[in-house]
Amino acid sequence: MMQPASSLTERVQTLAFDAHILAAGFVGGALAIVTTEGAIQLGREAPALRPHADSILVARIAADRVVTGGDDGKVFECRPGKAPKLLGEGKGWVDALALGPEGATAWSIGRQAFVSDAKGHVKSLATATSARGLAFFPKGYRLAISQNGFVSLWFPNMAAEPEKLEWKGSHLECEVSPDGRFVLTSMQENQLHGWRLADKGHMRMSGYPAKVRDMTWSHDGLWLATSGAEAAIVWPFAKDGPMGKPPRECGARPARVSKVAFHPKALVLAIGYQDGWVLLVRLTDASELLVRAGGDGTPITALAWDKDGRRLIFGAESGAAGLLDLPV
Repeated sequence: MMQPASSLTERVQTLAFDAHILAAGFVGGALAIVTTEGAIQLGREAPALRPHADSILVARIAADRVVTGGDDGKVFECRPGKAPKLLGEGKGWVDALALGPEGATAWSIGRQAFVSDAKGHVKSLATATSARGLAFFPKGYRLAISQNGFVSLWFPNMAAEPEKLEWKGSHLECEVSPDGRFVLTSMQENQLHGWRLADKGHMRMSGYPAKVRDMTWSHDGLWLATSGAEAAIVWPFAKDGPMGKPPRECGARPARVSKVAFHPKALVLAIGYQDGWVLLVRLTDASELLVRAGGDGTPITALAWDKDGRRLIFGAESGAAGLLDLPV
């Protein structure tokens, strides 16, 4: 996939939107863009959808849909050629979103977490503190919910109380490994914390100069790449996890990493930076390819591959964006 040339900038198509790009991806093969000012763009030609009364705070993009949560307390699902569908609403703003298997969607508003199945049946859970991060397990209808002091593991279809994974501190973003063996959170203290579910073993991944705001798993589930430093920090997750093993640092530059996205089929990592740069790094030999050299200098806030790994979309805080078509 990677070419020996040092730059792919000539293959990038420049795009522009009117506001801070919150999320970008591909729905049904077509470009999808979400801005903080309420616009949801599905495809290049269709007019933008604006289902929210005001700002969009969180957004997730899957292969067949876009789901957004706003400061109006509403969660909408948008699909190409269809009117926006209201999945739920509450009092307060939407803090977190997650998309699960078979059309499941989860969101949180304050001290309440909600799960909706594909038929629109919604179940809720009262949480002890604000639910800051949500992540579905890859198989089965189970949800990890990060809070202050612990992560809850909730089966919405069961009457049992959620299981708790405890660790002191404020847990922010939440991730579950592709094989379902590990649960990880970013923390207020500039570190990651994780649990190995087989034995409830703890994993502490520290040394970051800033909070980790973005994480991405490799297609084989053996590597976790993160933001939060002046390189993408990539942790090994073969066998029992990263404890006792040093992470790899990819794409080191004099600017902090803001977004990371692993290629869906290869050990290639796309990295976006606070100064607007975008690089591709191949893990097997650490070779780098330049995709964007700064642009207008505003942070990269969205980064995603299509399902085949042939196209990469990136978006910036300013509304600037770019679409990379890789050579066959």
